[in-house]
Amino acid sequence: MSILIKPIITEKATSDAELNNRFSFIVNNKANKIEIKDAVESAYGVSVEKVRTMNVRPDYKTRYTKTGIVTGKTNAYKKAIVQVADGETIDLYANL
Repeated sequence: MSILIKPIITEKATSDAELNNRFSFIVNNKANKIEIKDAVESAYGVSVEKVRTMNVRPDYKTRYTKTGIVTGKTNAYKKAIVQVADGETIDLYANL
């Protein structure tokens, strides 16, 4: 089971990483905080102080088209915010 799916690289997540040493990841829905901590430490070689998780709900959208009403939704996912020890950092752009 792959714990880390991909890092979240948005403007808010990037500023949080620069200012507070917190990095955001999309993780497996069934992963717990201990598994996420071990996965980040083994993948990036840093020491993790704290892990926060949240389940992100899907967004529902409705459009009115010529053929009728079209409804859709985005996928739900689990997000983890990982606090790294002071002086350490994760280079998310190295694997691109």
